[in-house]
Formats: sequence, structure tokens, C-alpha cells
Amino acid sequence: MPQPASINRPAALAVAALVLILPLSAVSCSAAQKAIDCGNTAVTITNDIANVSSAFNNADNDPTAAGQAMQQLKTDIDKLGRNSSDTDVSKALTDLQTQVQNVQQAMDRKQAPDLQPLGAAAGNLSKACTG
Repeated sequence: MPQPASINRPAALAVAALVLILPLSAVSCSAAQKAIDCGNTAVTITNDIANVSSAFNNADNDPTAAGQAMQQLKTDIDKLGRNSSDTDVSKALTDLQTQVQNVQQAMDRKQAPDLQPLGAAAGNLSKACTG
């Protein structure tokens, strides 16, 4: 069954890119390990965004789930920010944090947030981790 074009596509791209990076580990274990760690965290963040999206879609059944999913996303973004010194990753994280703030502001105003820019920012993070 083909997967719908969604937020999960950047995660798949990140994993595929990491597979290409693994042979470089013989040359630079440290760089490859950093890429793997960043990629794993980027996948986690992509999954968090999928959880946020799912929580908003099911808000009628569980109105607190979106807030919990957003908190987990923020926690994982902070974790990556503390563990990254790469300039491109830092820029991607800044963009992702901006999109998280936009979603949070919409939630605070009790409006339906636009999650597409959030997914795009996660895709940019995946690219930064593997590039």
C-alpha cells in the first residue's frame, strides 16, 4: 500500500540519506555518528509532527492531546539544539522553532493551525542533518 505524501516523506528521505552516509564511517566515524544521531533525532521530530497532526485531527475526542504532542515536539527540538553545533542544523532548527511558535499561537487563539509549514521545516531539518 503506497504511503500518502505527508510529513513522513522527510523521515524516509533522512533514513535513505543516512544509508548513503554509513560507508563514510570508515573515513570519519565521528562525522558519520553525528549525522546518524542528528538524523535519528530528525526522524523523532518528524514523528512528533505526525503526532501533532493526528492530535489536531482527533481534537474532538481528546482536546488535550494536541498540547501534549506540541510539548513533546518542543522537548525534542530543544534536545537536538543542545546537541548540535552544525550551522545548517542550527538554521533549520531556528526555522522549525518559528513554525512551532506559529502553531502554538494559533492554538492559543483557538484557531486551527496550518501544519504544512511545520512539516516543511522538519524536511529542511532532515536535509541539514544528512547534508
